[in-house]
Amino acid sequence: MDELIAKRYVKALAESVSDLKAVAAILNALAKAMSAKEVKEAIASPLVSAEKKIDLILSALGSDVDSKIVNFIKILGENKRIDLIPVIAKVLNADLQKASNKYEGVIETQEKLDAGAIKKLEKALHQYTGAKIKLSQKKSDLDGLHVIVDDLGVEVNFSKKRVQEQLIDFIVKSI
Repeated sequence: MDELIAKRYVKALAESVSDLKAVAAILNALAKAMSAKEVKEAIASPLVSAEKKIDLILSALGSDVDSKIVNFIKILGENKRIDLIPVIAKVLNADLQKASNKYEGVIETQEKLDAGAIKKLEKALHQYTGAKIKLSQKKSDLDGLHVIVDDLGVEVNFSKKRVQEQLIDFIVKSI
């Protein structure tokens, strides 16, 4: 539900602002700031007035921000939708990636992969999807490799355990 509402706000932003990348950077910074426990509590608290919530967000932006962004934050506050800023940032980032055909993905592995292996994966995904994909690495306890590109809907999983199970199934079926 939140994403549907966020899409409407992103559409309005796209129609009114010329530099969406700058707006995305601002919203990403706000989303990161809003992930702090104290800020989350203040935004979610019914004891804090809408004006104070707006002031809190605007003070985080500073004084040299475009008036359209300030008005956007005020509209979110008046409609009691300040808490949607992280979702709006996510939807805006997805739209920007789709427009530029450049996506970001994550590789989850136990061991750190070298730059050459990551480039090979990026190239293979580019050939498969036709999109330019930039992969970052995240360490996990997965015994294998897991590649996720959320905005494209791509998820690839190679696990040693799964390969062993498939090999055993194949051998059993062939007997």
